[in-house]
Amino acid sequence: MSEVPDDAGTDAPSGLSESWARLLGDYERHLVSERDLAPHTVTAYTKDVAALLEHADRARVHRPEDLDLRLLRSWLARQQAAGLSRTTVARRATAARVFTGWLARTGRAPSDVGSSLGSPKPHRTLPAVLRADEARRLVDAAAERADDGTPVGLRDVAIVELLYATGMRVGELVGLDVDDLDRDRNVVRVLGKGRKERSVPFGVPAGRAVDDWLVRGRPALAREGSGPALFLGARGARVDQRAVRTMVHRRLEDVPGAPDLGPHGLRHTAATHLLEGGADLRSVQELLGHASLATTQRYTHVTTDRLRRAYRQAHPRA
Repeated sequence: MSEVPDDAGTDAPSGLSESWARLLGDYERHLVSERDLAPHTVTAYTKDVAALLEHADRARVHRPEDLDLRLLRSWLARQQAAGLSRTTVARRATAARVFTGWLARTGRAPSDVGSSLGSPKPHRTLPAVLRADEARRLVDAAAERADDGTPVGLRDVAIVELLYATGMRVGELVGLDVDDLDRDRNVVRVLGKGRKERSVPFGVPAGRAVDDWLVRGRPALAREGSGPALFLGARGARVDQRAVRTMVHRRLEDVPGAPDLGPHGLRHTAATHLLEGGADLRSVQELLGHASLATTQRYTHVTTDRLRRAYRQAHPRA
């Protein structure tokens, strides 16, 4: 499934009938213990299903075996009437299908009524990315800020280099431990979505920046409770995602004309530059940890769009 946006389940109900509340608790435990989903994903799924069950309560439906396709469709129609985006409605339809599938598999409902539930296709927009020269300037900007040799400055250079070199998610980066790095082979072990592990290569510049951080930066910030975390905050704890996002935005302010991207923008940039450099889709899919090749294919649209712009600007008969 796609990454869960920040608006997940924003209109979740504060109260449910007792029967639905018990069932929702069982479902949440299933998501945590059996599917082993990340906490924010569990929260999003649970809130979306809770909103569906509140709709069922209003329709005087209180048992899973009484849920039907008509009720599911009326719930989605209500979401659309409330002005929610197509992306949000599509995600909630997916949450409903996952829930009704669980009901059927566990014998709580005689059939999976959500299996034929349709959903609006979300509008796909091309992600903003940096040009190759802008990516170089971003790394240079981080290095210039680190010229004073402060531990945080050295850390920021290593983070920017590693994000751009590997295309990993910011959550994956902050979860790295020191022993996840293999400097002999220049690869890093990444724990991705669904706790799927993958090995991602990185280049010489990223390796040098990480080495510099480990030798001159990390020891100055490490405290008794720092543990094995690769990247530390100013107080010695594992650095958090918000700090990394803030830092990337600030470093991009030093790159004239560059789009205001966060760490995920560097992920998009890495994927785009890999494809523009001749990497095949399957390899990029594996590097990024995409479950579906279709997710990776959108980057081919980015590169094609950039090719068209370059052609129009450069060819005399474009």
